[in-house]
Amino acid sequence: MKRKAELIKISSDGKKAFYLDVDNSQEIKAFLQSDPANLKKFKTALELILNHRAPRDLYDKENIEKGCEQVTAIKLFKGKKNPRIYCQQFTDGDTERFVIIGVELLEKKKSQKLTAAEKSIIRRVAQYEYDLTQTS
Repeated sequence: MKRKAELIKISSDGKKAFYLDVDNSQEIKAFLQSDPANLKKFKTALELILNHRAPRDLYDKENIEKGCEQVTAIKLFKGKKNPRIYCQQFTDGDTERFVIIGVELLEKKKSQKLTAAEKSIIRRVAQYEYDLTQTS
């Protein structure tokens, strides 16, 4: 069964769009709104990602193995609690738009290397399929 994702923002040139996984959106939104710094950093990251200017220390692939090539992570505060929003990215066949879906939140990444729990999240995110909705 496909999961649903709701549109959050489209890039100014219309070529990229960011969605949130509907099942996890409340948790992600609650985390972002729990601290003004979280929301500000997320909005800045989203602008950079959608306008093709995100540095790798802010947004990068989490390609741990075959089948996970489309999984990425938005890295909000490296060195502090190091929260991540694991994403799936692909080109939508209907619109030819590059789509990024914020799927799952990891509030605190504790080590530099990926733990078994993080690899499990990445593998899970890689397997989801989505129906995209325009409501936000």
